[in-house]
Amino acid sequence: MNSDDESNSFHSITIGIAGGTGSGKTTFSQELVSRLNTDKIVYISHDSYYKDLSFMPLEERKKMNFDHPDSLDTDLMIQHLITLKEGKSVDIPVYDFKTFTRTDQVEHITPQPVILVEGILIFAIKELRDLMDIKIFVDTDADIRFMRRLKRDIEERGRTMESVYDQYLNEVRPMHEAFVEPSKRYADIIVPRGGRNDAALDMLAAKIRDYLS
Repeated sequence: MNSDDESNSFHSITIGIAGGTGSGKTTFSQELVSRLNTDKIVYISHDSYYKDLSFMPLEERKKMNFDHPDSLDTDLMIQHLITLKEGKSVDIPVYDFKTFTRTDQVEHITPQPVILVEGILIFAIKELRDLMDIKIFVDTDADIRFMRRLKRDIEERGRTMESVYDQYLNEVRPMHEAFVEPSKRYADIIVPRGGRNDAALDMLAAKIRDYLS
């Protein structure tokens, strides 16, 4: 059998997990992968596809709206998902959130039967949304989401409390209301109470196991 025959015979299921910043969607994704305990699943984050801003001075990069769909190279992500669904490997960018640039490294991803896609805006873009077989929205109260984002951006991304607060008021909250919250209508499953909802995790894990078997 040649490589074309192998790629044509490859089948996969794509699961999208969306939700507002700090909603717990990453935790939900990681918990799901942990419960499945299989190497037949690949995990891809929309955050890996932020556009490279190395051509701009650092102070200008900091002023960019990273919660708007235009900040992401979604066309490249769509291309990568299509390629994976065809049974071919891809090289995903590695993004540095402290400098707002892509590094010289890439993450080599080989095709697997289950593709798990996570991001705040993945349901807001029709071409990306249409590639997903199951769409899950992790729903969490705004105050909890803000506190989680504040902690993450200070501890992991070197931001100041004032910068996180200003960004939330001027960009995060308006973009959530404009793009993220309306995209919830496209979800097949809405998961309340953040990323450790055991009932939802058990249900989805069981469905994936059935697919793999």
